[in-house]
Amino acid sequence: MTRQNKQRTLRLFALHEFIQDHFTKSDWIKVAYLTDSLELIEDHPRLLRSLDFKDDDYEGNSLQVLSKLISESSSNLYEIERFVETKKATMNRSIREAPDFISTVQAVAPERVITFAPDVFRIPDKVVESNVLSVMMPFEGRFAGTYAAIRTVCAKLGIECKRADDIWDNSILIQDVFDLIYTSKAVITDFTDRNPNVFYETGVAHTLGKIVIPITQSVGDIPFDLRHHRALTYLPNAEGLLKLETDLEKKLAKVFR
Repeated sequence: MTRQNKQRTLRLFALHEFIQDHFTKSDWIKVAYLTDSLELIEDHPRLLRSLDFKDDDYEGNSLQVLSKLISESSSNLYEIERFVETKKATMNRSIREAPDFISTVQAVAPERVITFAPDVFRIPDKVVESNVLSVMMPFEGRFAGTYAAIRTVCAKLGIECKRADDIWDNSILIQDVFDLIYTSKAVITDFTDRNPNVFYETGVAHTLGKIVIPITQSVGDIPFDLRHHRALTYLPNAEGLLKLETDLEKKLAKVFR
């Protein structure tokens, strides 16, 4: 192999590595028009199909088509390289302009995201704290034992536990609640007695992509649409709260590992 052919082959391999990871069906069609090879790409029996279905043979199909394109005309190599560089620049710009990713349910940002601007709250200039657990429950004295049990488990595991009444950063309580959910890794929601505020806060937590851990004194208090979530049940007595501590410790140890 001549030095020129070797360099050409290395350029082909570099293009293919990027293409197999980042090309969409639309990208292939654009390349087809740029290289006047629409028939080759659209009529290939497996290229676009294997891409659509994420089949294992896409890697080989894409290399085969790319090799044929480059072998047919030396100018095709330059056209495809130029197209790829433009796509890379667009991708880098999108990454720089991307908003903060605050979901703790998903490890990486999905391909499709939405941007929203809430009316009721301000988006806080804060980051997600990997060691913070927030608790959403009624601010009533009869839940003091429940909250104490949660805090006992958090202290044992080295987790920072917060409830909205523990902070006073804003003049409006709902803003403190939103800030707390926004910055937390996980959120405990106590559905006991079907408290409307807890329902509302659970919706906020789900919208922000937070890990939600439901607890309740009665499974019947959990909204039907949320019963696929495995809630931790407990009784508000000494034995029941001890059971809650045991169940929570197992759950939180996995979430905050």
